[in-house]
Amino acid sequence: MYEYFKGIISKITAKYIVLEVNSIGYILHVANPYAYSGHLHQEAKVYVHQVVREDAELLYGFATEEEKQLFLSLISVSGIGPVSALAIIAADDNAGLVQAIEQKNITYLTKFPKIGKKTAQQMVLDLEGKVVAAGSPAESKAPVQTADNQELEEAMEAMLALGYKAAELKKIKKFFEGTTDTAENYIKSALKMLVK
Repeated sequence: MYEYFKGIISKITAKYIVLEVNSIGYILHVANPYAYSGHLHQEAKVYVHQVVREDAELLYGFATEEEKQLFLSLISVSGIGPVSALAIIAADDNAGLVQAIEQKNITYLTKFPKIGKKTAQQMVLDLEGKVVAAGSPAESKAPVQTADNQELEEAMEAMLALGYKAAELKKIKKFFEGTTDTAENYIKSALKMLVK
């Protein structure tokens, strides 16, 4: 129904961003909300896909058309819902994803949350030769250092929202303690560690 929205990013949370368009704030569930940190209170164009269920109408947002197409390809696979598709996109290793599908690398595909062997095999069957790597989302802003590292906390909260287990995230958080980076970069680094 919608192709994209153009408006002001007025809020960023661990699960979604709020895009204000003509005085209406739309909640857009995105793969990595903190990728939009550099655009907070600025105008942005976000590609969208609407999912209508019995109990909810949800909007999913994407930085590029390619990212949206990858999402649509992923949710077309039996066993992959919108949340799982966002978690896969959040890994920001779409070239690796495409390569894993083309090479039938089931082990790589099962490292994503809620993707078991059967679903990974279905991904290969349904998507082999049909997906291309999506572009990377918005540029990041400079990291902010705080005593308790708020950026790292936000990154871990976002990864919990994507479906990663708290036990896995505890180890990753410990690994990054004492470092300084943006929430977006923490998420990207942590996802690379989990998916490799």
